[in-house]
Amino acid sequence: MTARVVAAWLCSAALASAAAGAALPAADVAATSLSATAQLGRQIFFDPSLSASGQLSCASCHSPAFAYSSPSGGFAPMAGALLDQPPLRTVPSLRYLDHTPRFTRHYYLDHGEEREDEGPAGGFMLDGRADNLHAQALLPWLDAAEMGNANIEGLARRLRIAAYSASLQQLFGAAVFEDARRAVAAAALALERFELEDPSFHPYSSRFDHFLAGQETLTGQELRGLQLFVDPLKGNCAACHPNTRGPGGRGPQFTDYAYRALGVPRNPEIAANAEPNFYDLGLCGPRRTDLRAETQYCGYFKTPSLRNSARRQRFFHNGRFHTLEQVLQFYAQRDTAPQRWYPSVRGQLRRFDDLPARYRDRVDTSDPPFDRRPGDAAALSAQEIGDLIAFLKTLDDQDP
Repeated sequence: MTARVVAAWLCSAALASAAAGAALPAADVAATSLSATAQLGRQIFFDPSLSASGQLSCASCHSPAFAYSSPSGGFAPMAGALLDQPPLRTVPSLRYLDHTPRFTRHYYLDHGEEREDEGPAGGFMLDGRADNLHAQALLPWLDAAEMGNANIEGLARRLRIAAYSASLQQLFGAAVFEDARRAVAAAALALERFELEDPSFHPYSSRFDHFLAGQETLTGQELRGLQLFVDPLKGNCAACHPNTRGPGGRGPQFTDYAYRALGVPRNPEIAANAEPNFYDLGLCGPRRTDLRAETQYCGYFKTPSLRNSARRQRFFHNGRFHTLEQVLQFYAQRDTAPQRWYPSVRGQLRRFDDLPARYRDRVDTSDPPFDRRPGDAAALSAQEIGDLIAFLKTLDDQDP
């Protein structure tokens, strides 16, 4: 039974109704204790016995102490059944995912009488291959390079002997283990409830949240950074990382959930990149397989939220940069000083070297600050980069 089939089955009305009693209105979550289903999900989240190695849990890659991202600040640990599989991509945070829309190839924005196609948007994982949180939970469990379960049946057997197996039966029926798909789907739905209900996944506790609420002030440098963040001719960050409140007055998500090709340089630290002909193409492979023929999306990765970005030690899908300063220098100078970022091969500069030559025209070269030419002035000065970093640090949650 494939992960895709089970992911579809996860959405069946029968199983959804079994967990319906655990549903809580979003506004009431912070003031109540976790439902029984969410408490079960918490146990599952921290349980390494569900991996083929017996040593990796969800929390191994998504640590609460690191804003539910990698404890090492970027990449996941060695994984797989024998713990011999190196990571391909950096670990995205699991925070602020509760309003993520389903994946669509064409997201439209209304501009008066016209609608503009913004391209692909939504979905979970860096390539959007999961449509919801319970489908997202399923993918690492069955990935040979992650938790390493060979199939649904093997994972269900691990759930059957887990310390919380009785809770699974109590919440999803005494016969839950009679069908492997049902057992795994129940566990995935419990994980989803944990991520939706536990306030630590969406605390909105940053200094910027307090600033929006009128409870705190920002320094002069931080305010200058905010101005650069929204200025369409300078940082232009808000074009992809909106800083406006969402429906109901909820805090900004700092992502538009869209996908773009930014031409991030190749990272030689990724083991797979030792093969010169290997490329991680995002939406069109290798981890996502259903869009391989749609090569117009090659090199596209999802725009991450900038919340807690200053706590990371690796940036972009391939972890090429280690500091926010490097990231912003790349944005400002990618096109004005490309020789700083890309290698020369036989005297020829190879721009956008982490993409095959035939896909390099997918890279954004029109939106500021990517609208410049070699020798032009960079969009941001060193002082302005410092101001932007000061503002980005205000987006870090103030965890207890």
